[in-house]
Amino acid sequence: MSTLLVTGGAGFIGSNFVHHVIGNTDHSVIVLDKLTYAGNAASLAGLPEDRVRLVQGDIADSALVDELFGQVDAVVHYAAESHNDNSLHDPRPFLDTNIVGTYTLLEAARKHDKRFHHISTDEVYGDLELDDPARFTESTPYNPSSPYSSTKAGSDLLVRAWVRSFGVKATISNCSNNYGPYQHVEKFIPRQITNVLRGIRPKLYGKGENVRDWIHADDHSSAVLTILDKGVIGETYLIGADGEKDNKTVVELILAVTGNPTDAYDHVTDRPGHDMRYAIDSTKLRTELGWTPRYQDFEAGLKATIDWYRENEHWWAPAKDGVEAFYASKGQ
Repeated sequence: MSTLLVTGGAGFIGSNFVHHVIGNTDHSVIVLDKLTYAGNAASLAGLPEDRVRLVQGDIADSALVDELFGQVDAVVHYAAESHNDNSLHDPRPFLDTNIVGTYTLLEAARKHDKRFHHISTDEVYGDLELDDPARFTESTPYNPSSPYSSTKAGSDLLVRAWVRSFGVKATISNCSNNYGPYQHVEKFIPRQITNVLRGIRPKLYGKGENVRDWIHADDHSSAVLTILDKGVIGETYLIGADGEKDNKTVVELILAVTGNPTDAYDHVTDRPGHDMRYAIDSTKLRTELGWTPRYQDFEAGLKATIDWYRENEHWWAPAKDGVEAFYASKGQ
């Protein structure tokens, strides 16, 4: 049994990872989370207290990070400012967390000689044309388009530099868009689900032609565990589940699954610089490390996600009104 430090472990993807670790391994977990609006201690409720400990703090706090690195065997770095709309409104927190925070963690990994895995995004590669048959691979050049994706690209490059220059034992994964439990209602799928559950018409940016390659957060978690166990130091692995869907299709599927007319949604002002299409080729991860996703049927995963939001209104309701007021002020 080992102890993992999971940064951002009270956020959406991080908390799903903590649940997955506790349910599928004998590891213990220390969660380091700043508990900003996107972090929620309630996302860790019900987990065994003798195996999960939550520490509220900033990944850019070098003294705290140094203390925690001395208590663990490996580190999985999820913590990030991640919402594109927020990065367009105020880029500075993205620099502080995604760049300075990652630097702070890497220096601690270097000092303590700890195994380090860095969670990144497919958005660092920019976007693809709708009619382009290509998909992102580990060799796709970086071409970020927003303050969010550019700071994530920068953090990836820091990890690569610390591996090469200082021998840090690190790997990187770039994942496609996640969906599942514990995702903040500002994000696309939970926003539309919770709108429908409250009798509000879903909102669709522009024409809804933008394509995302969806993966259930539990599949992301299993892939990260696989990389942590079998991944080659210094390597990057792309995580995807062949779940390409355009936003219009996703909204209409949410409406259909919840028993509503599939045209009962509103078109709203598009996001500036909205990337058209993301698509992941996860061949390397599957062939070299033997990983396969569990949720290969997007509709089944979406139904399970809708059920979770229906059953856990106490978790998402406190943030819902503020999110909708913010979007309404922008005509979205």
